[in-house]
Amino acid sequence: MKYTISALCALLVVAPVSAMEKLQSQMVPMRDGVHLSTDVYFEGERQKPRPTVLIRTVYGKRTAFEWNPVWQKLVDAGYAIVTQDIRGRHESEGQYAVGRGRREDGMDTLDWITEQPWSNGKVGLGGCSYLGEAQVVLEATHHPALVVGHPQAPASGYYRPGRAWQSFSGGAFELGQTAGWFAGNGAKVFYGPQLTGKSRGDWFRSGQAENYKVAPEQNFKRYLDNINSLPVISLLSRSDVPASDFEDWRNSHPDGEYFRSMDLVQADDTTAVPNLFFDTWYDYGARETLMMANQFKVSGATPEARAHQYVVIGPGTHCNFPERAEDVSVGDRPVANAERNYQQIQLDWYDYWLKGDTSHDIERPFLTYFVLGANEWRTAEAWPIPGTEHTRWYLSANAPANSLRGGGELATTAPEAAGGDAFTYDPANPVPSYGGHSCCTGSDTEAGGYDQREIESRNDILVYTSEPLEAGIEVTGVIRARLFVSSSAKDTDFTVKLVDVYPDGSAYNVQEGVQRMRYRNSLSEAELMVPGEVYAIDVDLNATSNYFAPGHRIRVEVSSSNFPRIERNLNTGESNSTSDTFVIANNQVFHGSEKASYIELPVVPRR
Repeated sequence: MKYTISALCALLVVAPVSAMEKLQSQMVPMRDGVHLSTDVYFEGERQKPRPTVLIRTVYGKRTAFEWNPVWQKLVDAGYAIVTQDIRGRHESEGQYAVGRGRREDGMDTLDWITEQPWSNGKVGLGGCSYLGEAQVVLEATHHPALVVGHPQAPASGYYRPGRAWQSFSGGAFELGQTAGWFAGNGAKVFYGPQLTGKSRGDWFRSGQAENYKVAPEQNFKRYLDNINSLPVISLLSRSDVPASDFEDWRNSHPDGEYFRSMDLVQADDTTAVPNLFFDTWYDYGARETLMMANQFKVSGATPEARAHQYVVIGPGTHCNFPERAEDVSVGDRPVANAERNYQQIQLDWYDYWLKGDTSHDIERPFLTYFVLGANEWRTAEAWPIPGTEHTRWYLSANAPANSLRGGGELATTAPEAAGGDAFTYDPANPVPSYGGHSCCTGSDTEAGGYDQREIESRNDILVYTSEPLEAGIEVTGVIRARLFVSSSAKDTDFTVKLVDVYPDGSAYNVQEGVQRMRYRNSLSEAELMVPGEVYAIDVDLNATSNYFAPGHRIRVEVSSSNFPRIERNLNTGESNSTSDTFVIANNQVFHGSEKASYIELPVVPRR
């Protein structure tokens, strides 16, 4: 039986309560008849209208409060918190598909909220990662009930060509975090009663559901044990991971129609509400978050929206916004002064826009960012930072640059003599990932800064290091490298890593990028190499903020693998996802003369 919105509303009107109440498993009808399971938390009388914060999640609404202690504080402060399992996940009906159909479901949920007796019609949005993604996608609908957003690490909700969901970098598949997410959280299979609407909600509120597991058991360790095996396309099925969108995901070109048609914020989307974005420099999508905030700032649908788009970027890893120094997550890299009163910032933000509490000063510069290495917070009114100067640091060598023991050099003047360095890339023995900008991989060192010297001892890594700096350099912005390269293979990858070398020799990764050669000219169509031919390529290292202090050295690593973060290129020119055979590639990087390879750093003058 289908229930109308008014009928569902009537179900909620019961005797008032004085303590926090949870209206569990309310089955909210969508326009196509599917019902989404929704919980509501508030204190006081149910009939009392109050502002609402909506959290739409893929991870299970019952655990949403564990993600952010602010939700409980908002309930205590007189808000209603609404958590919802998105379509096809956990208790909700329907078929789950990653990144599709969320605008319509979000709008129907907002319509339902505004008709409830506990709602005053004003709704804010909240949540991190996939929950942040759901916010920005819903904002693009301009639903009249939306008042404010607070997207945390929402970059996966923004469509940057070739970077959909941050699953590709330079055309290379981000295996570790993408396959890892699908292995742990991407299943389409969920268990539940063969009931719909109110009867389904009644069942989930009954004693029958107390110990019922709606999600199938998944052996993530088996997936990790298999990650080295080929072919990639069957990695999850060989690991007995339930059915997901992974195979469709991997089989698409990085900028193919599959990704273009996804329900993500597009370049022509706008918002009508203020936003306070949170992100971190060791997360996978700080650059996309900044791009989205810039877009909303420039093309906001209202003057208020254009005037109030703010970004705060800390030093940590995915969804790490620490209140205390001991909670800071940056790997092994020393960091100080990173903690902020993130919870109070959130409470003030919601109070100002949803309650009209103007005692809170929410005005701030467009960007507040932490400078790694300097251990200080800075602000800017625009992105890129005004006054940024782009400085090129050129690769050269007085002896072969292979490994930390080699003769690779880095300087601001290009070498006059032509030269080059060669290395062998063997897909059977790829350079291991160690820290960086990922999540969801299952590794304890998936993200953050770590001393790279052990990895730099490998001969399949070219290492170029500057002299100690006489004056410090702040690098804040987008980093790119221009390399002149060749290979014995029809296809291969070239990776670039920027490293901060401390006076004691410890070498902490700052940012990294990759270019898959078949996608050097287009991210939607592949074009193989001619073995032995020299190509000029641009490698995108995305964005960071790092202060290379006096006495430190700037280092650049060049190689052809970063595994398992990046799927191995098998070098054959065949499909890297479906093939289980590979060849060894002899790769070269040139420097000097007309083939002067360099990395370009965005240098911000120090105040």
